[in-house]
Amino acid sequence: MGNCLTSPDPSLRDVSNKDLKALPVETPFKFPSPLPTFTQGGEFAKGTIDLGGGLEVSQASTFNKVWSTYEGGPDNLGATFFEPSSIPSGFSILGHYAQPNNRKLFGWVLTARDLSSNTLKPPVDYTLVGTTESLKIKQDGNGYFWQPVPPDGYQAVGLIVTNSSQKPPLDKLRCVRSDLTEQCQADTWIWGTNGVNISNLRPTTRGIQATGVYVGTFTCQTQNSSLPPPALSCLKNTKFNFSTMPNGSQIGELFQTYSPIIYFHPDEEYLPSSVNWYFNNGALLYKKGEESKPIQIEPNGSNLPQGEANDGSYWLDLPIDKKQKERVKKGDLQSTKVYLHIKPMLGATFTDIAIWIFYPFNGPAKAKVKFVNLPLGRVGEHIGDWEHATLRISNFNGELWRVFLSEHSGGVWIDACDLELQGGGSNKPVAYASLHGHAMYSKPGLVLQGDDGIGLRNDTAKSKKVIDAGLGYEVIAAEYGDGGGVVVPPPWVNYFRKWGPKIDYNVDDEFRSVEKILPGALKKAFVKFVKKIPDEVYGEDGPTGPKLKGNWAGDEN
Repeated sequence: MGNCLTSPDPSLRDVSNKDLKALPVETPFKFPSPLPTFTQGGEFAKGTIDLGGGLEVSQASTFNKVWSTYEGGPDNLGATFFEPSSIPSGFSILGHYAQPNNRKLFGWVLTARDLSSNTLKPPVDYTLVGTTESLKIKQDGNGYFWQPVPPDGYQAVGLIVTNSSQKPPLDKLRCVRSDLTEQCQADTWIWGTNGVNISNLRPTTRGIQATGVYVGTFTCQTQNSSLPPPALSCLKNTKFNFSTMPNGSQIGELFQTYSPIIYFHPDEEYLPSSVNWYFNNGALLYKKGEESKPIQIEPNGSNLPQGEANDGSYWLDLPIDKKQKERVKKGDLQSTKVYLHIKPMLGATFTDIAIWIFYPFNGPAKAKVKFVNLPLGRVGEHIGDWEHATLRISNFNGELWRVFLSEHSGGVWIDACDLELQGGGSNKPVAYASLHGHAMYSKPGLVLQGDDGIGLRNDTAKSKKVIDAGLGYEVIAAEYGDGGGVVVPPPWVNYFRKWGPKIDYNVDDEFRSVEKILPGALKKAFVKFVKKIPDEVYGEDGPTGPKLKGNWAGDEN
């Protein structure tokens, strides 16, 4: 799962295994404030989850260090491998946990309890699937990676690491009955060097209806090796009745605890607004073939066409009056409201709170060509802009695991331990919206979308233009049971057409006007850069709404 451990003291490198036993385990990351006491109701934040079929699981987040390497992996700082400790009575280890050494200790791995006497069984043997014996790296002796050999009808869901070539005891961990497992795939890279790679595992199929459960274990992949590749699975929630999802009151408590603080650039002209403010201030609905007769949109979008496909028959646009159009383009920070979509994820062992933000207008892009900053004319402009961030929260205990920040057509997950928090004892993460483009980042500064000093600028900074998402929000959808209370989505949620018109301008002309002012060497570099600009940056077409995005029913990436 997460990957957050501070860099070890160099004086601790290359120590003997005997000395290692005396080394303290790194102090784990902790949020500034304790978790709230949640309103009682349902099975949310009860500490364990019944996955059905006689399988109960719990998150273990305290560890004993087993083995470390101090080079390779992220930032070339190595990785550390842990065995879960403080396991609840009756529960068994399913595999070990690992993370890079460039971050604070922040992670968990599932442990399991057999409620039916045939859900869990010890392996019948172990197979060596990786070793660092031949690697000339800084490490605490050699590391050995063991795949449990399950009995017939059972699957292994994790590996064991040792600092000895001797096989681990058979009663060290448990394998899981096959009907309670699902296919998994490698996810985030943890560590690697010289043909050995360690990655987290995640369910292959993910989404609001997917039953695969993230275990927190890892896989070991080796190249040019005679050792067999690991054959591991994830767990499966066969119960899947959403009883572990938060109810309406608990959703409110979670969001007040973790609602992000979002900073806009001090030079940002195009701020967000609430959807109703946009409609109440002159936004228009156009119909193909009747362009001369646009319709004023009713509050909450009650007269918008519902459902069907985005067939180009309808689109939204700014007011016709020039002064009013310019005013509405700039948005209204005071009216801004974020819109929450509550989703069960990873077999309903986690809750995703997708936070949608609406901007009436997306501003033009800017480029950096070596030491020259260049406006790109109208490139990047479009009417209507939907951006989002997603909180992923454990249904075991209500703790924030990670945050997804959308960045143009993609985005990144940031583990909670790597987030900037508001300060003053708050658990609220901080995010930064980029100038004009509104992509979300976890730190202020310049992110250059390109290489070799040439690319699109994504500028972020703190300013007085800021919102606390928890001060104005509306739950627009909850994808489970009664959704913790009946959620009636506003009509605009089911408007599946464009939120802006196609903007007509000649992209080539815009770029040629920029080329003219550049000297020879920079001109060549700029022409090369233009060929690499992703299609979504051109942004001449208005976007569709949140419900048509792939992550509405699926995972973020």
